[in-house]
Amino acid sequence: MPKDFSIESVLVIGSGPIVIGQACEFDYSGTQACRVLRSEGIRVILLNSNPATIMTDPEFADATYIEPITTEVLEMIIAKERPSAVLATLGGQTALNAAIKLHDHGILEKYGTKLIGADVAAIRRGENREEFRSIVTKIGGESARSIICHTIEDCLTAVKTLSYPVVVRPSFTMGGLGSGIAYNEDELRLIAGAGLQHSPVTEVLLEESIIGWKEFELEVMRDHNDNVVIVCSIENVDPMGVHTGDSITVAPALTLTDVEFQKLRDLCIAIIREVGVATGGCNIQFAVNPANGRVVVIEMNPRVSRSSALASKATGFPIAKIATKLAIGYSLDEIPNDITKKTPASFEPTLDYIVVKIPRFAFEKFPEADPRLTTTMKSVGEAMAIGRNFPEALQKAMRSLERKASEFSFPADLDKNALLAKLSVPTEERLTQVQQALFAGATIVEVHLASKIDPWFLAQIELINMKAREIENSGELTPSLIKSAKRLGFSDKQIASLKGVAPLEIMALRHRLEIHPVYKTVDTCAGEFEAFTPYHYSAYDQESEVEPREKSAVLILGSGPNRIGQGIEFDYSCVHASFALRDAGFETIMVNCNPETVSTDYDTSDRLYFEPLNFEDVYEIYLAEKKVGPVAGVIVQLGGQTPLGLARELERAGVPILGTAPDAIHLAEDRGAFGEVLTRTNLRAPSFGTAFSYDEARSVAQRIGYPVLVRPSFVLGGRGMEIVYDEETLQEFIEKATQINPEHPVLIDKFLDDALELDVDALFDGKDLYLAGIMEHIEEAGIHSGDSACVIPPQSISEKLQDEIKEATRKLANEIGVRGLINVQYAISGGLLYVIEANPRASRTVPFVSKATGVQVAKAAALIATGKQISQLVSDGLLPKTLMGEANGVSVKEAVLPFNRFRRVDGKGVDSVLGPEMKSTGEVMGVAPEFGTAYAKSQIAAFGPLPRQGSVFVSLSDRDKESAIDSIKALIEMGFAVLTTEGTNSFLKERGISTILVPKHGVRNYESGQRSAVDLINEGKLDLVINTPLGRGARRDGWLIRSAAVARGISCITTVAGFKAAIAGIRALKGEGFAIKSIQEWIAS
Repeated sequence: MPKDFSIESVLVIGSGPIVIGQACEFDYSGTQACRVLRSEGIRVILLNSNPATIMTDPEFADATYIEPITTEVLEMIIAKERPSAVLATLGGQTALNAAIKLHDHGILEKYGTKLIGADVAAIRRGENREEFRSIVTKIGGESARSIICHTIEDCLTAVKTLSYPVVVRPSFTMGGLGSGIAYNEDELRLIAGAGLQHSPVTEVLLEESIIGWKEFELEVMRDHNDNVVIVCSIENVDPMGVHTGDSITVAPALTLTDVEFQKLRDLCIAIIREVGVATGGCNIQFAVNPANGRVVVIEMNPRVSRSSALASKATGFPIAKIATKLAIGYSLDEIPNDITKKTPASFEPTLDYIVVKIPRFAFEKFPEADPRLTTTMKSVGEAMAIGRNFPEALQKAMRSLERKASEFSFPADLDKNALLAKLSVPTEERLTQVQQALFAGATIVEVHLASKIDPWFLAQIELINMKAREIENSGELTPSLIKSAKRLGFSDKQIASLKGVAPLEIMALRHRLEIHPVYKTVDTCAGEFEAFTPYHYSAYDQESEVEPREKSAVLILGSGPNRIGQGIEFDYSCVHASFALRDAGFETIMVNCNPETVSTDYDTSDRLYFEPLNFEDVYEIYLAEKKVGPVAGVIVQLGGQTPLGLARELERAGVPILGTAPDAIHLAEDRGAFGEVLTRTNLRAPSFGTAFSYDEARSVAQRIGYPVLVRPSFVLGGRGMEIVYDEETLQEFIEKATQINPEHPVLIDKFLDDALELDVDALFDGKDLYLAGIMEHIEEAGIHSGDSACVIPPQSISEKLQDEIKEATRKLANEIGVRGLINVQYAISGGLLYVIEANPRASRTVPFVSKATGVQVAKAAALIATGKQISQLVSDGLLPKTLMGEANGVSVKEAVLPFNRFRRVDGKGVDSVLGPEMKSTGEVMGVAPEFGTAYAKSQIAAFGPLPRQGSVFVSLSDRDKESAIDSIKALIEMGFAVLTTEGTNSFLKERGISTILVPKHGVRNYESGQRSAVDLINEGKLDLVINTPLGRGARRDGWLIRSAAVARGISCITTVAGFKAAIAGIRALKGEGFAIKSIQEWIAS
């Protein structure tokens, strides 16, 4: 039992959907919290709106509420469950802000509950800029000179004191949202204006510039006995000016002297004590002037932070787990270290290895966005690697990114001066530019002056370049040369490129010379105590620490760094596989390189390898594990496209692939082969063709008829997809798609303009099919399935059509040769069923389907992969006897989009219109007895709550006007003021519907009092925007309206189907509101 016996139940507040600045590292933290609390016999109540998370699985809490994280919902849960305490320090800024509101509204006091982990006073002292500055001064530290502002006029006055450039930091936002560096008045107005909008308290801090300084973070923990430990020091390779989430970071800090580190350490201890975080962890950030050593305290997070996951994985010291134990009354000296089993948590970790984290960006999804890195975080994921030295860890992390040209390369024709000019601007390419500038002959001093990156890091990169030159110029690859290259992190592929041979030749040579990596154990105490937890990283060292085992092992390949199109949903499936296979008697071995995830928690699997997910690294792990015990095989179908792409290469090397075979995967992935599958199964598909040039593409498009959907082959998340309405646009697309080659043609499909799209998840074992769920897209065809809201059970599909879908799915799974999961996308047009595509792997919808139906589909898939039949899983109670997933109530999944993070170079927002290329970073779920309420809940959870009253602006394309009439009438009947522009206004007037006319933005006379929709949005006078673009050019017409709505946080709906759903949602909200019900209650009902 916990030390604080008054705590019998705890409400854990999660972090909500994955957004830039607050990603799945908080699922890792929250999952750990739930596990710890339950192991202590405490009843756990959980609130989180994100169905893709592990923590929202019914087994992790006693009562799991997948509901919007709002004060209203929290009060309903507290009134119903009566928790002894609320834990909000593990759910990021979302949970912390929610806890503050509970206090401010008197709800904690009303129901006799309390915050644990950090109290309100401590949270305010850490979060409030002015209070925190005074604390820093009180303990003898120094803050950057700054002034609090609440209006643009305040900002213009403040800058006279601070002078340009100034850093703008909004209060109470996450991931630096709305922040930036202003070099002049125009930029200040732009950045501060956005910051004031994004801050929930309309407050920004203007701060003197410390751009170019070195940035450090320390992870700190304190218990109620005032024991304080520094868990980990982290150093940013990028200088100040780049958000720490977007910077390459290294742990432990490498360029601090011992005296400097002790100074930061002392400041941390004094700050955490003065702020008053009595039981838990916090993150404190510093800037150090490299010219004179002046230290400035930037900020602290009085909670488990984004960096806590990185620090936990880097040290083997589970910050969230320990923070939870501290919150319920334990002290650090009472908590044993999981790795050593002997030392207590009051022992500070000491590392004898280096950890490097590199962010993963998604600028290709937003081609009009400013590519510069600033104080507003833009990365969507990260990869981490562990090495015996910095170059080794750096190169391993780079090849973990899975981005074209992410590894260092060494071309001969480099322009030193051009590279020096480019690397002076921070972008995602800067590290490669630094390496190539040095390789081209630039000096360390020249690169340092241009980039402000510390010379020590530059010298380490120069070591890599020197080794590359040695490899290139060597007559033969000697064992010592290969080993020395490997100790600097070179891959077989890089060595092969330098020698002009194939990577497999380098691997074959290594193996002939018996040069293999060994696997060391993360030990937290620099080898002083034995490490008992098999958490491994590779090194070209002498002694392997992989222990012998007797049980047959299954390797599960994870999904790598999160990015748009492949996110936390795939980690969910991998974690479920590990749990299921461990229970089935297998030794589970996880391979992944993403520090944010639950899969890279050493508690999840029997063994964890923190390694890049590419052929060389995975194959070496397989060989190492084969030496110490039997290996049943490798599962590649659960981690998304990343491991799927390795299947064939691993099979050729003799690695057994469990589940769906590589040849079967090819049948679904290759468009030509899939076309033959459709022919053999007599299934209908939209007319399609492939093209290797514009002329071929034009003839295919002419044959099948416009509009067409064009896309590159072998892509994830709809990358590069576009709906094309004419030849001119087609030519533009082909010119942009430079990757077209004989291996990668452009695919051209007839676009079913008026279709209804469906997603189907199913399991197949070669004999029986389990239909996990049919998801009906709420958006019409043409919106990527990852961005479309969807509903289970389908609302407009007959039972006959559902039977046809099940039979079509069975035919496809059987013909492809699926053994496990398959996702099929269908379209219904003119009452006919069309197959759009099939993915013989876990899809991003698996967690949503599992939560909606109460059936853990990924666990079943892993067991089928290892030989179990669906009939056995039915007997075991894992799958229902009906072989159909039955929805509990109505569940709506809604996408969360990151448009507010991206701005063009001129400061204006990027367009928020949805299309066939996926752009969302996360998702939420609403569940209710009927569709309207479920949809309304999903909108609240996705930060775009539907209004119950007010003004709605409607602007419709000609195609959509007729089909939107009923929805507009409904708005007027419900008492909304409907505003329209001329075309929509006159169309409605002809049909007897009166609306308020507003001028278009470009023609309104602002001085005479005329206001356009954009003006009304900016003035906060609109509550909902409906804007449906169509086709070439027209898609850009409403861009100002849509980007203004995104900036103001006003819900902006861009399809008629979405408009109809919104009407159903508003009706539900205006009716009886909504009730709450835990997932456990839904499953039992």
